[in-house]
Order: sequence, then structure tokens, then C-alpha cells
Amino acid sequence: MEFAATPAGGPKVIAPRLTRLRLVDLADDPAPDFRRGERYDGVRYSRVNADGLELSGTEFVECEFNGASFNEAQLRGASFRDCLLAEVYAPVFTAARSSLRDVEIRNPRWGSAELHESGWQSVRIDGGKLDYVNLRGAKLADVQISDCIINELDLGSCTATRMALKNCTIGSLDVAGARLKDFDLRGTEFRSISGLGSLAGTVVDEHQLSLLAPLLAGHLGITVA
Repeated sequence: MEFAATPAGGPKVIAPRLTRLRLVDLADDPAPDFRRGERYDGVRYSRVNADGLELSGTEFVECEFNGASFNEAQLRGASFRDCLLAEVYAPVFTAARSSLRDVEIRNPRWGSAELHESGWQSVRIDGGKLDYVNLRGAKLADVQISDCIINELDLGSCTATRMALKNCTIGSLDVAGARLKDFDLRGTEFRSISGLGSLAGTVVDEHQLSLLAPLLAGHLGITVA
């Protein structure tokens, strides 16, 4: 098991490679008529309500959302590219098999977020409070989640490369069956971790390692007397 604490000579971990988001010359649309499977390009949306809409397969390119509500909207297979989502609200967020590329998410308020089998490339989440995030089977590359409170984060069977959780508070983290590389947990607090046998490729700090030690001992059948 390749499971490393922060070494004295510096961390041997590659940080997420995040593309800098630049949105210019956006057109404002105060009353959008969102429709399934359509493409929306270069638009700014403020306080729009997309609750309950069927938006499967919809594409958003170079769009900015401020205070939008997506509660129970169907976003299965939807695509967000070069987008900013600020203070997006959704007690139920349904976006399985969606695609996020070069996306910034600021202070989201999500209850149950169904994002399983989605694909994330260069995605940043800053702040916010999330109850349950289901990323089972997802493919995640160059992802950073910082200063976020997550009650339950399910990464079971996902593939995560260059992913960092910074200064987050996580209730339960599930990585069972996950394939991890440069998965950085340093500075994040967690109450419980499931899937200890899948932690290869994870980097933790010394304090986290001391908390994990009894769990790892139990997992490996080691008795400390």
C-alpha cells in the first residue's frame, strides 16, 4: 500500500492542474427558457430558477450562474465547460454522467448531489456546505475542493488523479474500490473513512496519520498490546 505522510524533505505529490477561468463579454439573460439538449454559450444568469426542469444532455459553455436554483432539475449527461457556478442552490442535485471541464463552483448549497459516473477535469470547489455527494464511478482529474463542509463524500470505485481536499470538514469519506493517485488529504478533518484498502496513492499529514493508525492496524489485523 503506497500510503504516505508528508515527508520532511517536502511533499511528493503533484497538485491539481487548474485552468484559470476567464469569462468576458457575457450577455445577461434575466429570464432564460432552458430546454433539454440545447446549447447555451457566453451567457450570465443571475438568480434564475431552474427547479424541476428536464435538462438532460444540455450544454453550457462559457456561462456564469449567480444564485441559481437547480433543485430537482434533471441534468443527467449535461455538460458544463468554462463555467462559473456561484452560490448554486439545490436540496436535490441530479447530474449523473454529467461532464465538468474548467469549472469553478463557489459556495454551493447542495443537499443530495447525485453525480455518479460523471467526468471532472480541472474543477475547483471553494467553500459551501454539501450534505451528500455521490461521485461513485466518476473520473476525476485535477480537482480541488477547499474550505468546504461535506457530511458524506462517496468516492467509491472512482478514478481520482491529482485531487486535493484542502481545509475541508468531512463527516464520512468512502473510497472503497477507488483508484487514487496524488490524492491529497492534508489539512482536512474527517470523522470516518471507509475503504481503507483503497487508500494507495493518498498523501496525509502526520496528525492525520496518527488518527488513521488504529484504523489501519485493524484493517491489517494488527494487534497493538
